[in-house]
Parts: sequence; C-alpha cells; structure tokens
Amino acid sequence: MSQVPLVLVGAGLRGQTYARRAHATGAGRVVALAEPDPVRRAAAAREFAVPPERAFADWTELAADGPLADAAIIATQDRLHTGPTVRLADQGYHVLLEKPMAPGDEEAAVIAEAAARNEIMLAVCHVLRYTPYTQVLKGLLDDGRIGRLVSVQHLEPVGWWHQAHSFVRGNWRRSDTSAPMLLTKSCHDIDWLVYLFGRSPRRISSFGGLAHFRAEAAPQGAAERCLDCTVESSCPYSAKRLYLGCLADPDSAFWPLSAVTEDHTEEGVLEALRTGPYGRCVYACDNDVVDHQVVAMEFGDGATCSFTMSAFTPMEHRRTQLLGTHGFLDGNGTTIRLVDFRTGAEETIDTGATDGASAADGHGGGDDALVDAFLRAVATGDPRLLKSDAAASLASHRVVWAAEEARATGSVVTLAPPCAERREPGAHM
Repeated sequence: MSQVPLVLVGAGLRGQTYARRAHATGAGRVVALAEPDPVRRAAAAREFAVPPERAFADWTELAADGPLADAAIIATQDRLHTGPTVRLADQGYHVLLEKPMAPGDEEAAVIAEAAARNEIMLAVCHVLRYTPYTQVLKGLLDDGRIGRLVSVQHLEPVGWWHQAHSFVRGNWRRSDTSAPMLLTKSCHDIDWLVYLFGRSPRRISSFGGLAHFRAEAAPQGAAERCLDCTVESSCPYSAKRLYLGCLADPDSAFWPLSAVTEDHTEEGVLEALRTGPYGRCVYACDNDVVDHQVVAMEFGDGATCSFTMSAFTPMEHRRTQLLGTHGFLDGNGTTIRLVDFRTGAEETIDTGATDGASAADGHGGGDDALVDAFLRAVATGDPRLLKSDAAASLASHRVVWAAEEARATGSVVTLAPPCAERREPGAHM
C-alpha cells in the first residue's frame, strides 16, 4: 500500500494522536500543517519534519497554496470545522474529521453536502465503531446469535475527574462556546448505538441537568482556586492532586496534563494551576453543560434503547446489555457474556481488547483502527473500508440534536426517516 500524503489542520491533542499513528505505521505522512498556536505549530513541524514554508498559522493559508496532499486530518475546535472541511473537500482532499461534525444541523449538512458534491471520502472520528470489542459485538448481532434485538441498556461512565477536567474547567464546559455535552462527549455513544441497531430511532425523549458542579454545591471553606483552598486535600476534584499526579505517568503526561501545560515539571504545573483555567475550583467555574443525562429511544419496529451518561463514575469502559428474542449479551468493553435462551448455554467471549477507555489509551484501540482504515481507504480508493460516511454521521448527529431538544422542552421528538422527502408536522429531518 502506498504512503498517503496528509495535511494536518489543528495540531492539538487529537490531531497529534491521528498524525502520530499515520507516521508510526508508515501508511501516511504529514507534508503540511496549520495550527494557530506558535508553540504547538513549531513542535508539530519538528516532529513530523514539515518544512517551515508548509507550517501555516491559519488553515486558509494552507488552502491558498492549493492541494498539497491526498487527504486531510481536521482536528480544530468543534465550532471551527465547517470552513476548512468544506474548502478542502472542494479541493479534492479526502477528510478525517474529528467529532462532532459541527455544533448544529445546518453546518453539518453543509459538510455532508460538500463531501457528496466532491465525491470524496469523509470519515468522522466515531472511533467506537472501530474497536476490536465493537467488531465482535456487532458480529454477534449480525449473525443472529440473540435473535431480534428488542432492547438495549447502555452506560457511558464519563469519570468524575474527566468531567472536571474537560467539561467543568476545560474547553467543552459551555454549550454556547462549544456544544451540549451530549454532542461533544456522547455523540460517540449515540452513533455507536445507531451502528449496532443498523438504523436511527423514530422517537426520542431525554432528561438530565447540571446537578453538582455549581456554586451552591461548594463545601464550606472552598476557595476560587485549588491552590488557595483549605479543603482541597479532601476534595475529590482537587486539581493539585490530579495534575501533579500525572507527572509520574507518561500516558497521563500526554493527556490530560498537556491540555494544562507543556511544562511537565512540578513548578510548571503549579504555575498553570495558579494562573490558568484548570486550577479553578469546580464549584466556581462558568460551566453549564450537564453532568448526567438519560436518553430513551424507540425504533420503527418497536425496539427500545436507553442511554445513560454520568459524571459520577470511575472513568472506564462503557457497559452495555443487549436483549434479544433468543438471547442476551452483556458487554464491558473487553469481554462479552452471551446467554442462549434456546439451549441455556452461557459463554464469555474475550474480544482481544487490551487498551483502556480513555483518550490516553486510544479509546480501546479505536483511534488506531480508525486511522488505519482511513489511510487504507484513501490509498486503495475503497470507501467500503470505512464504517461510516458523512451521511451516516449526519444521521446519528441528528439523533443527538433531537435528544437535546427533547431534554430542553420536556417533549418526545419524532425523527423523520432519513430519505423522507417531506417533513411531518413537528418532525426533524
């Protein structure tokens, strides 16, 4: 397989992850990049041996140089996806796009249309579709091992410290500057559930809110920053404990610590906590995204699915129970328990998954497998190697937006069939 030349738009943690996999396997090579942060831009240029004239401060400068590669990795902030994706698609680049596609339906539809208009491959980074665990689970369902799938119960355990890091102190803490939690974090899971069912749901309801990370929940004696706090040592969300603890762990040094500071020394971390957003008390931030949410889905054939996202868990693999007419599957991200109602037989299937669930662990092998599949698809011209396209990702995003509307309005939202030519009254396309 020939090596795929790539451009990297956004050299943050996610962009670095995908580009490093391409270089590590030799299947791809970054030949140009765009990154507004000068420190990150210089570091990425050195790491990937990108010449200075091909290391741009803005993606528009990269695009102005005309097509420089066969494919693009776009990993900018969520609200900055549409411009570079559409422009590079119009130049013929195949695109690996970090999730979510865009914060709203209109922009995501523009992206999907650009992919279709230019006949390019666009893979949104729904990495859960690509894990070894998912492939075994999907195979069992498709082989009819539990008969017709009737009901699913799925839990996403975000993790108490991950919620504090990314969704209270971090870049994804506000809906108006990023997007709702269900889109920025849990569009992975909604997309994964749609993938397992093989279709989108018909009706959706949802409940949830911000229960804990708010001023009135602050313990007596809490200060605005952890370094000034008299109760920090007994707080489960202590920034001092979390980020200083990362110094001894190479995986944690990449994430989450690199989001806090590039100075991976005790002095560097303490300075970042003293002056930066990650040192703030979780009860004194400007966050508004939910810390718990449930989504109920009903499919056209009457099958149902319940999804729960919660901050108040360890950070570990998702847990899923799949209930069928002939059997039962209980998965924990690495193994699957299968019970056959017809024979009474029970077995535990080892899926071969060894990686952890976090970004530092590559999302259970999904990050690497997605990049590998994308590069093979580009090199061979075979889109069938990808497990979703722009239209499929747009469809699963629309489930997320419908669920958010249901939560905000206290209603049940009906989704129109994907190929419907006309909207039903009150329905969403």
